[in-house]
Amino acid sequence: MKLIGHLINGQMVDDHVRTQPVFNPATGQISKEVALAGAKTVEQAIDAAQQAFPEWRNTPVIKRARVMFRFKELLEQHADEICRLIGEEHGKILHDAAGELQRGIENVEYACGAPEFLKGEFSKNAGPDIDSWSEFQPLGVVAGITPFNFPAMVPLWMYPMAIVCGNCFVLKPSERDPSSTLFIAQLLKEAGLPDGVMNVVNGDKEAVDTLLHDPRIQAVSFVGSTPIAEYIYSTAAANGKRCQALGGAKNHAIIMPDADLDNVVNSLLGAAFGSSGERCMALSVAVAVGDQVADELIERMQVAMQGLKVGVYSETSNDFGPVITQQHQQKVIGYIDSAEQQGAKIVVDGRNLQPAGYEQGFFVGATLIDQVTPKMTSYQEEIFGPVLQIVRVSTMQQAMQLINDHEYGNGTCIYTRDGEAARYFTDQIMVGMVGVNVPLPVPVAYHSFGGWKRSLFGDLYAYGPDGVRFYTRRKTITQRWPSANVREGAQFSMPTLN
Repeated sequence: MKLIGHLINGQMVDDHVRTQPVFNPATGQISKEVALAGAKTVEQAIDAAQQAFPEWRNTPVIKRARVMFRFKELLEQHADEICRLIGEEHGKILHDAAGELQRGIENVEYACGAPEFLKGEFSKNAGPDIDSWSEFQPLGVVAGITPFNFPAMVPLWMYPMAIVCGNCFVLKPSERDPSSTLFIAQLLKEAGLPDGVMNVVNGDKEAVDTLLHDPRIQAVSFVGSTPIAEYIYSTAAANGKRCQALGGAKNHAIIMPDADLDNVVNSLLGAAFGSSGERCMALSVAVAVGDQVADELIERMQVAMQGLKVGVYSETSNDFGPVITQQHQQKVIGYIDSAEQQGAKIVVDGRNLQPAGYEQGFFVGATLIDQVTPKMTSYQEEIFGPVLQIVRVSTMQQAMQLINDHEYGNGTCIYTRDGEAARYFTDQIMVGMVGVNVPLPVPVAYHSFGGWKRSLFGDLYAYGPDGVRFYTRRKTITQRWPSANVREGAQFSMPTLN
């Protein structure tokens, strides 16, 4: 059985101390094994990054950007192989994997603009014969810890920006679907990146804790569940590291009485069930304003959901595939069970889905639940599966209060034709990413991604302009060259421009 190792200092390294199976979630069968790095292996990766940093830091930014240009070309050339690896280990349908990869490539494109966004600022004669300027300098060795649900895109949120800014990187991807992440990292070497600048260590908590405690790691970026995000952030901060930790979500869509319900239904199908609901931006709650809206929405959703196709990644006519593991399958089903036990109505039940030929796969069918209340466990917690819950309210204000009261504040949207309502919603809602008739308001690569409340720990968002700020530190230089014929006496008052 194939063993997936680590990429350290440009070479593949096998760590046989501990391994873990990698499943094909569509069949339920073990397809590979992944080596789990111990502390010594992680330290090897940090050593390699530390040794590579001085030369890479001093590499002209235009040369660093040229590596990213070549990297982008290689990602496009190998797109089919990358998507296949995602499908085999995550279960994501190929068209969905292609969309994930493209969003990652867009972040590489943004990183190609480093010669522009790293220029800094300059002021001549800020004082008498005094010039002042600022520079954006790299931090050193930085780390990323990424989740299973986007094995290509989320790592590409991190290391292209970190590397083009002059840092060296150690990536700890999810051990559940590591192959596509490792393959993409190897393309960087082919693009001309020097050995040691980019390193990948597969592992579990031991690897994570080594990164969090090693004093050579200057910053940590994380995407995952909120309990782990809290742990990552607090541990990194306690060890003096800069940290951004993106946590969980409970994304609501408000359906107003004037909304175009045909558009709403089509949007909700993809936003709630796409990628089996395993997206931190998935719309998992539809808040219907008025019983008439709720009843009509449910009626139309029932009809539309009959046409959904669920199955293996390679059949591109499928809409979505399995969830990542059998344990996660049972967790999602458990949330559906709890909603039913606590008084909700299961309108469309996906608990017993078994696609023909894939009866052992980790499938959960699209599920629609009505009469959900904020006191229910399934409402309070992130399900991370193909489950859409309907909450009924009487007014838009009540709908907004629900969203503002929830502990998560990642993404939300409103469906309406009323510009005044939309403007009020976008201004008053306590959520970081907001859509108006856009169900998945994921910012483009030249903006930044992040939520509010317990969906984000740290001061800066991921990628885009905030990514530049996260992976650099500003240095400001004030300079004067006194005239040979003029000498100033000592000054004891605070210098001013007067």
